[in-house]
Amino acid sequence: MNPKTLASTTRFYRKLHRWVAIPLLLFMLMMGITGLLLGWKKQTELLPKTEKGQSNHSADWVKIDSIQYIAQRYATDVLKAPADIDRIDIRPQKGVAKLVFVHHFTELQIDCQTGKILSVSTRKSDIIEKIHDGSLLDFWVGTSNDAIKLTYTSIIGAGLILLSISGFWLWYNPIRIRNNKLT
Repeated sequence: MNPKTLASTTRFYRKLHRWVAIPLLLFMLMMGITGLLLGWKKQTELLPKTEKGQSNHSADWVKIDSIQYIAQRYATDVLKAPADIDRIDIRPQKGVAKLVFVHHFTELQIDCQTGKILSVSTRKSDIIEKIHDGSLLDFWVGTSNDAIKLTYTSIIGAGLILLSISGFWLWYNPIRIRNNKLT
C-alpha cells in the first residue's frame, strides 16, 4: 500500500477514534473505575464480611421460611422498607443465610440455627455493580426488561471495539508509512 493511501486511512481512523472516544469518555471512565472497585470489592470492604453462625450442621437449622419471615419483619418494622426478598445465599460452612432485598441494597445475615440477625449492612458492591452495567437506571425507573442496561452495555461495548480497532491502526499505520519510505 502506498504512503498516501496509508496516510488517508490513518486520518480516517483518527477521526473515527475521536468521534467515538469523546462522547463515550465519561461512561468508559465510570465503567473502568467501577470495574476496578468490583475487582477489589472484598479487599476494600465494599462487600460485607460474612459472619459465623452457631452451627454449620444443617440438621440443627431453623426452616428457610422462618429465616425469610425474620428478614421480612425486620425490613418492614425496623428498616421501614419494602420486604420483597431478591435472594437468599446460604453459607453452609458458616451456618449463615445472607438475604438481599429487591427494592433496596440492605443485606441481612441471619444465624441459621438461632434465627438471630447477626449483621445488617448496605451492599455497596451491588450499587457499584448496577452503576457499572447501567442497570441502576433500570432499577430507579422500574423497567423489568433491562432495556436501559442492554442499550448502555451495547453502546459502550461497540465503542470499545471501535476504539480498539482504530487505536491499533493509529499505532500500526505510521510504522507501515515509515517502512514504505525506507524501501
